[in-house]
Amino acid sequence: MSFETFLALGLYSIVASVTPGPNNLMLLASGVNFGIRRTVPHMLGIAIGFTAMVAIVGFGLGAVLDIVPGVMTGLRYLALAYTVWLAWKLGTSGSLGTGQSGARPMSFVSACLFQWVNPKAWVMALTATALYTTSQNYFISVICVAAVFGLIGMPFIAIWAGFGVALRGFLAVPARLRIFNGVMALLLLASTVPFVFE
Repeated sequence: MSFETFLALGLYSIVASVTPGPNNLMLLASGVNFGIRRTVPHMLGIAIGFTAMVAIVGFGLGAVLDIVPGVMTGLRYLALAYTVWLAWKLGTSGSLGTGQSGARPMSFVSACLFQWVNPKAWVMALTATALYTTSQNYFISVICVAAVFGLIGMPFIAIWAGFGVALRGFLAVPARLRIFNGVMALLLLASTVPFVFE
């Protein structure tokens, strides 16, 4: 991979990681509702889950999806259904999580698995492997693309959880928190629908 390609990949991964999408909106809400420490498994799940997804897509799943387009259509509707459920859970959550209530942040495994029904993650993985892998040393280039996303993505997604933590004091008032969670639920849906119906 040339230096120019590596630089372009790095810039793409920064933009893709820091812009709003289902992962980042859920991290913002988790930072507000549970704090940074309880959100760390969620962040790690996104970073590791997406890195694995890029590698798997690069090593052949992307080609399968081109051959059998119905699979991608099914994944889109599964993504929409799961996102509606997540938005409902978020929109109806009550008070800031202290560890005493029934509310829990997303686990590491759930965050890893969520990447497979996250439409923005699919777009990012398919685009990155199409644009930044090379036919020469293909295996190495796929590993490089996945590694760049894994290394660059984590600090940028952590910004969203940090924003959430910064809002905790303001949103400690239950009425404000209910409004915030409702708005986050609507934004979560809004961030998914364009990818599902494109």
